[in-house]
Amino acid sequence: MAEREIRLFGDPILKTACEPIGEITDKVRGLVEDLVDSVALPGRAGVAANQIGVGLRAFSYNIDGQIGYVINPVLVEVDGEPEPVDEGCLSVPGLWYPTMRHPFARVVGIDLDGRDIEVSGTGVLAQALQHETDHLDGKLYLDRLDKENRRAAMKQVRESTWF
Repeated sequence: MAEREIRLFGDPILKTACEPIGEITDKVRGLVEDLVDSVALPGRAGVAANQIGVGLRAFSYNIDGQIGYVINPVLVEVDGEPEPVDEGCLSVPGLWYPTMRHPFARVVGIDLDGRDIEVSGTGVLAQALQHETDHLDGKLYLDRLDKENRRAAMKQVRESTWF
């Protein structure tokens, strides 16, 4: 498989909640391989399936050189008071805005063998887990910005060369 093109802001799939994956098929195995290949590039912390045009619940992550994936992820725990962290998104290139995120997050899901898995952490990993599960729920980080920053971000989007 291969790295796939990232869908950009304005593509309806990014605002659509993804469907759970039922059976682990060759198609699902290919999707996970593409997610892992797509997140392995430098500067990428996570890629959700809908960011590569697939409306299924799966994402990959790449934090401090540790690459992994979760099928049917559910954000089951966050801890600590939300704090502003600079956040960007491959689907909204070139924009970085302070976004309220919890300092700890825990996601549960399954792997390609159908075994239960858990991914949890603090810092950038916690941010990525929250960001990617948001994607799978049809939300972009721009949806979490305060009114002033959201207005500025939307202006920047409209003026961008990619929109």
